[in-house]
Amino acid sequence: MWICQKLALILLMEQLSVITICFNNLSDLIATCDSVDKQSELPFEHYIINGSTNTEIENWLKNTPQPPYRKWLNEPDKGISDAFNKGVQKASGTIVHLLNSGDCYFDKTVLNKVHTCFNNHPAIQWISGNIFMHRNGSWVTVGVPFDRDQLYKGMRSVSHPTWFLKKEVYDRVGTFSLSIKIAMDYDLLCRLGNEKYFYLNETIARFDDKGVSSTQYVKSLEDNIKVYESYYGFSLKSRIWQTRLKLIFYLMHTGFGKWLYKLKSKI
Repeated sequence: MWICQKLALILLMEQLSVITICFNNLSDLIATCDSVDKQSELPFEHYIINGSTNTEIENWLKNTPQPPYRKWLNEPDKGISDAFNKGVQKASGTIVHLLNSGDCYFDKTVLNKVHTCFNNHPAIQWISGNIFMHRNGSWVTVGVPFDRDQLYKGMRSVSHPTWFLKKEVYDRVGTFSLSIKIAMDYDLLCRLGNEKYFYLNETIARFDDKGVSSTQYVKSLEDNIKVYESYYGFSLKSRIWQTRLKLIFYLMHTGFGKWLYKLKSKI
């Protein structure tokens, strides 16, 4: 009887699929895999979606001992959104986390905290948390709860590497748009407003700032306006806010801007 009850409990528990997309960046992938493997509660599966044009990652996956939960797909893709979508399609867990190569879990307790959160709040469909990132010469932790009324401001520190979505959410709201090259995560965020949400006030990931949303930040702001207005129509407040962010970006690349930021951080 006890064994049957235990098995029933296991079947009722959420199963977590971690998806990592990568492209010609073996050292980044190894760092990400290492952070997954060090978790006190390991994932149900860790799927590597490898769209590389060289064989480094494929050879490493095939010729290096990997844990039984690690799976992979080695084939060309049509870009970041396509790679994300392949991962979501492949995932067999009930919860999906997209942890890009180069991003790492903040500490070994992250998946345990996330799993506990979903089990304690069975009605929630997705969560987000905080991210540890490099900003203007300093490492800082940022994160705010999702607020649908604040979507005109863009991502607003609801950072994509901290999102955990139940897989069924993708069935309702759709996956990542292949026509959007940078703001594909913001586009998805704009479709999550009706999904039951929980803010987990924990640091989830250490962010690798070599990604396209960081290296092409100004272009991402322009994409945000297009995405927001595709759902809500012309928005003066969105355009003003994104212009504000662009001006702050340029200011932060000056000595005066960096000094102001350090002063603000101390205060």
